[in-house]
Amino acid sequence: MGASLRALRALVLLAGFYLLGLILLALLGAADWAAVTWLTSAVSGKVVIVSVVLAVPIVRGMFMLRTPKGEPMPGVLVTEAQEPALWRAVRETADQVGTRAPDEILLVDEVNAAVSEDARLLGLLPGTRRLYVGLPLMAGLDEMQLRAVLAHEMGHYANLDTRLTPLIARGRAQLIRTITHFHERADNKVAKERAKQEKAAEKRVAKGKKAKEIDTSGDGAMYRAMAKLYTLYGDFYMRATLSASRRQELAADLASVRVAGRDSAASAMRELNALGPAHGFYMDSYATLGVGAGLLPRPGQVFGGFRHLLAARSDELDGLRAELSTEPASPYDSHPALAERVARIEALPDDGRSGQAARPALELLSDADAALVALEQVVLTPEALALERADWEELVHRSMTRYTGQGSPELREALAAEGAGPDLAALLDAIDADPAVRGRLADRLPKSEEAAAATGRTAREYGRGSLRRVLNQLVTAELTARGTARWQLSWSASATLGYPAGGFEDDLTAALNSAVADQGDTEPLRKLVLVP
Repeated sequence: MGASLRALRALVLLAGFYLLGLILLALLGAADWAAVTWLTSAVSGKVVIVSVVLAVPIVRGMFMLRTPKGEPMPGVLVTEAQEPALWRAVRETADQVGTRAPDEILLVDEVNAAVSEDARLLGLLPGTRRLYVGLPLMAGLDEMQLRAVLAHEMGHYANLDTRLTPLIARGRAQLIRTITHFHERADNKVAKERAKQEKAAEKRVAKGKKAKEIDTSGDGAMYRAMAKLYTLYGDFYMRATLSASRRQELAADLASVRVAGRDSAASAMRELNALGPAHGFYMDSYATLGVGAGLLPRPGQVFGGFRHLLAARSDELDGLRAELSTEPASPYDSHPALAERVARIEALPDDGRSGQAARPALELLSDADAALVALEQVVLTPEALALERADWEELVHRSMTRYTGQGSPELREALAAEGAGPDLAALLDAIDADPAVRGRLADRLPKSEEAAAATGRTAREYGRGSLRRVLNQLVTAELTARGTARWQLSWSASATLGYPAGGFEDDLTAALNSAVADQGDTEPLRKLVLVP
């Protein structure tokens, strides 16, 4: 479907909203006329009041004058003088697609690239074009893959997708606003009626009478009925506009293939499928690991450290690249299923551009490390920027030391209930004073369904395992606090605790086993961990 027809359809869908409003207002006006003509003045007055109240949200929705504008994505604005290679790649890509290049480029913190346009007059007049490029995205792509992504975004410009966005957004916003107004009025009516009935019930109880059951099931029904009508049209509107959005994505994919080649376009999509989850994992498990301990990575490493994880977990990423979701797109998805998009591209004839040598995408930047530092200043909150910065090794050790030292809330509560104190020495003292503490402590800790159902010897084994985990956690806290052991960073796996050399780990295993045995002996554990 051409841009003119898509624009016409968008206008027709928006006009449908106004037509629905006019029809409802006409029906309300007809009801007022009939009431005034055929009913008593008292009844007709009530009908008119109800129709006016119902008409207010309709009129408010119809006369929303401004098209809503989304919040601009925070990012680092880069000029052509600052990043000549990136701008050159973008301009070349725009020329190949056959569209005007963006007026601004912003580097953002997402595994994504996106375009926007401040079109005017409901999208009929062009406006400022902005391209958003994620630095985490560039960290995982080579230049040809990035050009494929850029070509996809330029395809949206070429197909005038961004010009039609304000028109579509206006219709969605007006529908949402009108439906929200009706629901708000329905909720207010229910709240007033409930308060009224509750007050009446209090008076009956004060008089020694039985209070009537509060019933607001019928209140606000007219408002909800009107909201339902708009919701039905909204459902149709969303289906129609989002089906067009899915077709636009497929058209933009073809621009990606024309510019970068079939294989680069397909591999870029597969890479995106891997980079998204990997980046989320990185931010949760590495970049923000130290926040609870008041720490952040060194400047530039909050987002720049993602490169270390990508280099260390190539096998896991290969699995994500291969495992594309085959779940079909729903009528409310803005994009077709990724597996469908990749299959369409890979089914195209070989264009002879496979195996193109390309440098890492970040090398398009004059100074990638400086860009990563600048991005932190724009994206992070003032509270985050005020945190202490540390090298990765130090951050992991200090963060894990703090978290293991705190222990879980359940463990702290269980130890307090037994009067065992928060540390290893206090617990060992409590066990020596009363061996039954071991069983009671295990009973206080969370259990699996199997452990909770176990009896006899099996229950004792589960309890022994729980106690061993508690002791091991307290040993870890004690060793790290004394500096005897140190948490070690790993980009390919979870952080591990480095014990002293000379068979310490084997001795610790034996000491823990001795402490949790039926005839437990805590002395080996004391000598190994607590004695200087």
